Amino acid sequence: MPITLIENFRAVFYAPFYATAALGAYEAEGLEVNMKMSAAAEKTLHTLSAGAGEVSWGGPLRIMAALDKEPQGGYVAFCEVVGRDPFFLLGRTPNPAFRLQDLLGKKLATVSEVPTPWICLRYDLRRAGIDPSAVTRAPERTMAENAAALRSGAVDVIQVFQPYARNLIDEGAGHVWYAAASRGLTSYTTFNTTRSFIEKNPDAVLRMTRAMYRTQKWIAAHDGRDLAEAIARFLPDIRLPVLTACCNDYKTLGLWNRNPVMEPKGLEWLRDAMLAAGYIRTRFACEDCVDMRFAEQAVREDPPSI
Repeated sequence: MPITLIENFRAVFYAPFYATAALGAYEAEGLEVNMKMSAAAEKTLHTLSAGAGEVSWGGPLRIMAALDKEPQGGYVAFCEVVGRDPFFLLGRTPNPAFRLQDLLGKKLATVSEVPTPWICLRYDLRRAGIDPSAVTRAPERTMAENAAALRSGAVDVIQVFQPYARNLIDEGAGHVWYAAASRGLTSYTTFNTTRSFIEKNPDAVLRMTRAMYRTQKWIAAHDGRDLAEAIARFLPDIRLPVLTACCNDYKTLGLWNRNPVMEPKGLEWLRDAMLAAGYIRTRFACEDCVDMRFAEQAVREDPPSI
């Protein structure tokens, strides 16, 4: 059956989604999947209930935020793809022994485009016994603007994802202080849909999950160069050597799941970070916003790599 898949926004850490399309994994599962760009990241999930698509990808944060406001919304995640946080803290000078306390007295530029990175970093700070309000933050700007501010010396530390981090490192203008993926599991990106769609189309949901699992196996067995070559047409503004380095960086950090099953503690960490930030009021259980039946079935079936 034809499925419209709503793309959240274009980013390197979404590489498995591009690879699934580029490698023909959907077709191998008998699906016709058409990708459509969301008008805005904050609207991606709601396009499903508006009838503009059947499945989207994006953060479980969006599902919990939507269900917090509209408990009967029926949104649900069914396949986890990015199980760790893809953001970095980069400083102007090396700091190999970085501790979160080192942010005190520094001017930090956080991400303005999406809420999840700062929500997560705030929770890191709280867990380290640091009041986030004690950290001096620069005015909100885009990651590109913050990268320029780091180069100019206007800020001391910035929060960015790839390829901003890799470009700054290669230039010698930035140094990794903290890779957020190193904190451990943080459920970051999933296939999302509505419970109504799952009830009516369980076979399609299983096939999409199998397609992703087959791609996850392929990514695990190939290096960053192979992955970069496979997805290069989706990210034409990034030079292949840079994209290769970004993919290798993320693979080394274990950013991408090796199978589609979400571990509850990754979602629970994100939920607790959202609660601490006042972003939601509901202490969701996993079953409130996640349906892993199809991911678990795909793992049992163990389809071959694409």
